[in-house]
Amino acid sequence: MAKTAVVNINIVTGDPRPIFRQIVEGLRMEIACGNLPVGAKLPSVRGLAMQLTINANTVAKAYSELTTQGLLEARQGLGLFVAQPKQRLNQDEQEKQLGSAIEKFVNDIAYLDFDKKDLLNRIEESISKLSHKRDED
Repeated sequence: MAKTAVVNINIVTGDPRPIFRQIVEGLRMEIACGNLPVGAKLPSVRGLAMQLTINANTVAKAYSELTTQGLLEARQGLGLFVAQPKQRLNQDEQEKQLGSAIEKFVNDIAYLDFDKKDLLNRIEESISKLSHKRDED
């Protein structure tokens, strides 16, 4: 029987994003950084809900979205596991998603009081977390 992976995500009550969205984004980052490798067994819906002290339906909704996105797979009678990466997006679709993400980011930080150099340093730090995982592969 596979050991259940430890999920290290935090829910921020003052965050404008819905809780299920915070779970989805937190798990996506855990997977992207390699903290939840392919084949890792996730906690049950009830187990993660208890860990995060939230409603189980919220966790179920997040797990469902991640399954639809192909990041998780359900194994009959065994639970949810991190899925093997599927076919990558073509170059045009990747460019489109990157452009959309950059526009959203710039819009979200437009009124924060950070200088360009500080923002770029923080972005570089965050991206380096992903680079370490890819370098190990």
